Amino acid sequence: MKQLLIVYASQTGHTLQLVDALCLPLLPLCAELHIHRLPAAEAGLDDLLAADAIVLATPENFGYMAGKVKDFFDRTYYPAQGKTEGLPYLMLVSAGNDGLGALQAMRRIACGYGWKEVLPPLLAQGEVLPQHRERAMELGELLAAGMLVGRW
Repeated sequence: MKQLLIVYASQTGHTLQLVDALCLPLLPLCAELHIHRLPAAEAGLDDLLAADAIVLATPENFGYMAGKVKDFFDRTYYPAQGKTEGLPYLMLVSAGNDGLGALQAMRRIACGYGWKEVLPPLLAQGEVLPQHRERAMELGELLAAGMLVGRW
């Protein structure tokens, strides 16, 4: 069974709305795909090492990712060195501004892990709108399909 790790932080609930939408189309796949969804403060090295793909979901805080997501990276980066190279990843960002700082920071760190960005990120600026939720659902379907057919 493939394992998808979703690491998220959400203060206002906007990022959580994106995560919920991403997970919705994955529920019927529970026999083939295990969804391990964790707040960033609870996610650790064992969760990361068991993952076949990872979704990083964060609000934009002061032009950067949430501190709890950064803490996840801080706790796992060195212990995971050489053990997660090629891991497919996807980013979800809810932003009050442009969200580019959060995306850039996560990409730089993911590059250090040796991960592979397999789908374009979802950047929801302002309120989470129906089109953001629809795109999150599409990304969830695409990510799961790629995992299950061995594309990534």
